[in-house]
Amino acid sequence: MKPGYEKTANDFLELASEQRLAILLKLQDGPVKVSFIAKELEATVPEVYRNFERLVKADLIEKNPDGSYGITTTGKILCSQVSLIGFLSANKKYFKNHDLDLLPQKYIQRMGALEKGDTVKGFVKVQEKWKEIYSDAEKYIYNILFEVPYTPDLMELLVKKINSGVKVQSIFSESAVIPKERKQAFDRLGFKDLIQQGKIERKMQQDTKTIVILNEKEAGVMFPSSGGDVDMSEAFFSTDKEFHEWCLDYFKDCWEHAGPFRETKLKE
Repeated sequence: MKPGYEKTANDFLELASEQRLAILLKLQDGPVKVSFIAKELEATVPEVYRNFERLVKADLIEKNPDGSYGITTTGKILCSQVSLIGFLSANKKYFKNHDLDLLPQKYIQRMGALEKGDTVKGFVKVQEKWKEIYSDAEKYIYNILFEVPYTPDLMELLVKKINSGVKVQSIFSESAVIPKERKQAFDRLGFKDLIQQGKIERKMQQDTKTIVILNEKEAGVMFPSSGGDVDMSEAFFSTDKEFHEWCLDYFKDCWEHAGPFRETKLKE
C-alpha cells in the first residue's frame, strides 16, 4: 500500500459525518463557539462538542484562548476540495455516461468550481441557453465548437452583437460539422468582412471534445460521452464566478495552444 494512505483515509473518516462536515464548513466564516454551532445544527452541546474534539485531534480545527474554535490551514485546504466531491456526488448519473480522459488533469482537479452549475437537458434547451449567452453578451463571446449551429436567428444575433462592439473568438475542432447553408449565410450577413476586419477571430484544435461557450457574465460547458463523442444534449450553465473562471481559463488555455484556422478542415 502506498505510504500516506492511512493518514488520508483517517482524514476522509473525519469528513464522513454530516455534522463534522457542517462544522468545518461553518468555521470557514470565522471562529465560533460550540453552543452557537449546536443551536445552528439543532443538536445537543455534548454531541457537537465531541465532534469538535475529533476535528481538533485531526488538526482540522483548533481551540482559541477565548473558548471559540477556528479552522486550521489544513482544514481550509481540505474544505477547498469538498466542492469537488459535492459536484461529483450530485452528478454521478451524468458521469456514468461521460468521459474526462482528454481533459487536462489540472481542470479535473478544479472541477469543484462547477458545483453551482445548473444542468440543462435536451438539445433544444441547450441551444436556447447558447442563444441566451450570445444575446446577453456586452463585451465578448468565446466558444469552443464542434457542431456549429449556423441557424439564421443565431447568426443574425451574432452579427448584431459584433456590430455593437462584442469581441468574438472561436476555436473549432478540425472535424467540426457545419450545415450546408453556412456559405450562403456567411455571404448574406457579411461574415467574411467581419473576419477580415478582425472582429471575429478563429483558431482550430485537432481534437475538441469538451465544449464551452461564455460571455463576460455566464458560461456553459459540455463534456463528451463515454464513447468519446461530443454531447450537446446536456450541459452545465452558471453565472457563478468560480464556474465562469473555470470555463474562461479552459478557453484561454485552449486558445493559446490552438493552431491557425483552416477552412478546408471543416466538414459539411
